[in-house]
Amino acid sequence: MKLLYIGDIMGEAGLRVVEHVLPDLRQDRGLDVVIAQAENVSEGKGISLTDYDRMKACGIDFCTGGNWTLHDEAIYPALNDPSQPIIRPANYPQGTPGLGYKYLDTPAGKILVISLLGQIIGRDAGKPLSNPLQCIDAILAQEMQTPRLATIVNFHGDYSSEKRVIGYYLDGRVAVVVGDHWHVPTADAMVLPRGTAHITDVGMCGALDSSLGVKLDVIIRRWQTGQASRNQLETGGRMQFNALYVEIDDEGLATAVEHMQLIDED
Repeated sequence: MKLLYIGDIMGEAGLRVVEHVLPDLRQDRGLDVVIAQAENVSEGKGISLTDYDRMKACGIDFCTGGNWTLHDEAIYPALNDPSQPIIRPANYPQGTPGLGYKYLDTPAGKILVISLLGQIIGRDAGKPLSNPLQCIDAILAQEMQTPRLATIVNFHGDYSSEKRVIGYYLDGRVAVVVGDHWHVPTADAMVLPRGTAHITDVGMCGALDSSLGVKLDVIIRRWQTGQASRNQLETGGRMQFNALYVEIDDEGLATAVEHMQLIDED
């Protein structure tokens, strides 16, 4: 199986660059499945039904979740539907709308996709979450008897220690562990000793010359003056596309991994 995991798609600019890059990339690489982090798609907060349809139309097969996934309530029916390829973090409290893991049929075989939320600094700090390691253990035990080619885990959090350690914790038990949420890619994509592909953070899709997708002058003024201000997403200039490419064997483990960063100036 040839899998591509696309990092946080940040607003309209991120969605446009994915629409521009992905169709040719999917054909050139012969991709079997494309997964994308969708929690920042619509104006940086959550995902609208319109943008969800755009993501599927440009070649994205499955959408993972993060701390903004539940922002737009219109997406809740899709999150609740096992047949809809979109999830929220699995370690939210019981009763939270949506499902934290779902199966997806691909040309190369069925896969299980799981999202987990780590610690988030700022407005979401201190929100109730179950322990992500205990949560993933429970899911893997519960789904042990369901036939599938591979399991893909997305870990959305701020702390590099959490995002790195969970890769080793799951090494040999899943095919891929992808960290995201920073919007800045790390230089540690690798196949771990027991066969799990891992990266601490895959990066984002959207404006390259920005502060994580937000206009630089807005962030610099806020930092300089200490005055609160509304984020304004950058929509111009150079665009970046960040993703993790993974090859998975018939045993459900990774044999090759490559971080991809494409700069789009068109």
